[in-house]
Amino acid sequence: MVKTVGIGITGGIASYKIADLVSKLKKDDLDVIVMMTEGASKFITPLTLKTLSGREVVTDLWTESLEWKVQHIGVAEQLDLLVIAPATANFIAKMAHGLADDLLSTVVVANTAPVLVVPSMNTNMYNNPIVQDNINTLVNYGYHFMDPDSGVLACGVSGKGRLPEIADIYQQIIALLSPNNDLFGKRIMINAGTTCEDIDPVRFISNRGTGKMGFALAREAAQRGADVILVSGPSPLSAPPNVKHVSVWSAQEMCEIMLKYQSACDVIIGAAAVGDFRIANVAEQKMKKTEDKSRKLTLELVENPDILKELGKRKQDNLIMVGFAAETENVLENARKKLVSKNLDLIVANDVTMEGAGFATDTNIVTLINRAGELVALPKMSKDMVAAAIIDRVVELM
Repeated sequence: MVKTVGIGITGGIASYKIADLVSKLKKDDLDVIVMMTEGASKFITPLTLKTLSGREVVTDLWTESLEWKVQHIGVAEQLDLLVIAPATANFIAKMAHGLADDLLSTVVVANTAPVLVVPSMNTNMYNNPIVQDNINTLVNYGYHFMDPDSGVLACGVSGKGRLPEIADIYQQIIALLSPNNDLFGKRIMINAGTTCEDIDPVRFISNRGTGKMGFALAREAAQRGADVILVSGPSPLSAPPNVKHVSVWSAQEMCEIMLKYQSACDVIIGAAAVGDFRIANVAEQKMKKTEDKSRKLTLELVENPDILKELGKRKQDNLIMVGFAAETENVLENARKKLVSKNLDLIVANDVTMEGAGFATDTNIVTLINRAGELVALPKMSKDMVAAAIIDRVVELM
C-alpha cells in the first residue's frame, strides 16, 4: 500500500529547497501532500510544488475541498508521516502550545501520525531558550527532530541554523516510514556526555563532550525497538523518548551505574567522553585567591577507572560491547589497541582534529573496526546517520 507523507512548509528562506525533497519522495512512489503557510508562499510558489507532487497544494483553511468533507481533518487522517520543513521559530511555538489558526497548524493538531520537525532559522533565534524549551516540549510529546546544520546563513551570520541536507532529511523520512524493530526485546546500555571531577564545592574539571553522539545512538536504538538505558554525564540535550535516562556526574559514578546494569544488557556502547583523571584530594570548602594574587594552585590528579575496560573484564559471551576511540594521532593504531585491551567487539575510531568530526559538532567522520580487523570508513555524515550505521553493525554482530 502506498504511504502518504505530508510536507508542511513554513515561511523560511530554506523553503525553496523542499522542492527537491518532494521530487525525491515522488520518485520513490510515495504519495505527497504539500501544505504551505502564507509565509512559505512568499518564498516558493504552490504551483511549483503542485507540479512536483502531482497533487493540489493545500494552503487555505477556508477553501472548500472536493476531496475531503472537512479539509484539515481529511488531510490529517490520510497521513502516515507529517514533516514540517523548514520549521520556523514561530511555527514551532504554535505546535508546542497547540495553536490552530491556519491550515497547517490545524492539520498538526488533528494529526495522529508520527511528526518529523526540521528547524531552520537564524542562530540566535534557534539558541533562544524559549525556542529550545518549545523544542523540548515537542520532543517530550514524541515528536522527532533533526538538528540544524551549521554554516553561513542567509542573514550573513555563521552558525547553527541551516536546513540539513535534503539527502539527510530524505533518509530520516524513509526510516520513520519503515520502522525497523530488529532490536525488539534487546536491552542496550549507552553512556554519553562528559564527566565532571570536583576540585572544591564550586569548581570542577571536565572536557568538551556534549553527548550528541551517545544521545543519537540512544534515539536510534529506541526507534528500533530496544529497551535503552542512557547513562549520561552533564549534557545540554534532552533524553530521547522511550529511553531510561540515568544522570551521573563523575566517572566513578558512571562506572558504578554501568556495572550495576551490565548483567541485564545484551549490548553496551561506550560513547561518553569520560575524564581520565580526577582530583586526588577534593577541597571541602571553596578555595580562595589571595589579595595580592600570589597564590599558585597545584592539583594532584589520579587516574579514573577505565569504564569499558572494567566492563570488559566482566563480559559474558553473549554480551556485545562497542567503544569509541577519539584520537588526535595514530587514530587506527590506537583504536585497534583499545579494541583488544578493553575486550570490545567493535570500535568506532575518529580523528577529533578533523573538521566536521569530534566534540560539539552535528556531524562525524568515523571508521568502524571489528575484532577480525575489518575496516569500514564512513564519509562525513550527521551523527544520526553515524548512529544508524553503528547500530546496523551491532545487529550484524548479534
